[in-house]
Amino acid sequence: MSDRAPQPVERRLPTEESRQLVALVRDIVSKEIAPRAAEEEDAGHFPREVFTLLSASGLLGLPYGSEHGGGDQPYEVYLQVLEELAAARLTVGLGVSVHSLACHALAGYGTEEQRAAHLPAMLSGGLLGAYCLSEPASGSDAASLRTKAVRDGDDWVITGTKAWITHGGVADFYTVLARTGVEGSRGITAFLVPGDAEGLNAALPEKKMGMKGSPTAQLNFDGVRVGDDRRIGEEGQGFAIALSALDSGRLGIAACAIGVAQAALDEAVAYATDRRQFGRPIADFQGLRFMLADMATQIEAGRALYLEAARLRDAGEPFSRQAAMAKLFCTDAAMRVTTDAVQVLGGYGYTLDFPVERLMREAKVLQIVEGTNQIQRMVIARHLAGPETR
Repeated sequence: MSDRAPQPVERRLPTEESRQLVALVRDIVSKEIAPRAAEEEDAGHFPREVFTLLSASGLLGLPYGSEHGGGDQPYEVYLQVLEELAAARLTVGLGVSVHSLACHALAGYGTEEQRAAHLPAMLSGGLLGAYCLSEPASGSDAASLRTKAVRDGDDWVITGTKAWITHGGVADFYTVLARTGVEGSRGITAFLVPGDAEGLNAALPEKKMGMKGSPTAQLNFDGVRVGDDRRIGEEGQGFAIALSALDSGRLGIAACAIGVAQAALDEAVAYATDRRQFGRPIADFQGLRFMLADMATQIEAGRALYLEAARLRDAGEPFSRQAAMAKLFCTDAAMRVTTDAVQVLGGYGYTLDFPVERLMREAKVLQIVEGTNQIQRMVIARHLAGPETR
C-alpha cells in the first residue's frame, strides 16, 4: 500500500461554521474511522461506538433544526459530510444517511408534541434509527406492502415482515410503513416503533458481498403494539411521507457513492505514481493517465450534480427529478471508478491487501438501495414524458 497521502477534496462551503464542521469530520475520520475500517469490515464488526461518537459530536442530526437537537445545516453541507464519512468507511457514511432517513418522517410530519418527545434523543441523544419500507415480496413496488397495522382502542397492532433493513436488530427506533386501509398507496400509514418493542424480532443478518460491518436483516412484527401517539401524520398519508423521505435519501446515497469513488481514485493515483515498470512510474503511460482523468471527471460531475440537487432542496424548490439523476449518475460512476481502480492496481487490486477490491464490492449495493437505478430512470422519464400509458 502506498505511503502517498491523498489530497483533501477542495470544498466550496457556505460558512465558516460549515468549514469547521468538515474539519471536525476529517479529524474524526483520520483518528477513529479510517485506521480500523478494513480490519473491522473484514471481521463484520458493526461500529456502534463510532455512531455514539458522531451523535455526541452533533453529526447525526445535521440537516434538522436546532430546537430539537439538530445541527441546522443545509443539505449541501450535510451531504458533503456524508461523502467524507463514506470515503473512509461506507458502513458509517451509509449508516448516517439511513439514520437521517429514519428521522425524516417525524421531523417533517410529526406533531410538535411528538417532535419534542422524541427528536432530541433521535438527533443528538445517542440513538440510532432504521427505516422499514421494503418487504420480502415488496421492493421496487413499495405500494404493495403487506405489513398491517390494525387499530385496537388507543393502540395499533402491527403484524408482518420487513426486509433489507439497514441496522435491523441494532437500531433503537424504526420508522415503519404499514397498511392501515385500502390496497395501494392510499392505505399506508407511518409509525415510530421502539427498537425494544415486545413482539419485534430480527432475523440473522444477511450475508452480503460488501458492507459486512453494516447489519442488514429482516424484521418480524408479531403483534407489535404501539400507541396512537406514535402514528406519524394522518392515516393513509404514509406513502407520501415515504416518497418524500426517499427523495432526500437518494441524495444521501449519491453523496456516499462519490465518497467511495473518491477513495478509489485516491488509491489508484497513489499506486500509479509509486509503481514503476519499464524504468518509470506507470502513471507516465498514457493509457493509465487517461483512465485516471476519466475517473476524476466522473467524480467531479457527480459531486456537482448532487450538490445542485441539494441546493434546490435547501431553497425549497422541487428536486425529485434531480435527486433521481444524482442517485443514478453517482452510483453508476462509483461502480465504474472502483472497477477501474482495481484495473489500475492490476493483480494487487484483486487482493485484500489493498482497499480497492472492498470499495468495488461496496459500490455495487449503491446501485440497488433507495430505489434501483432502473427505478431512477423511470422516475426521470416520468418527469420528462409523463406517466406511462397502460
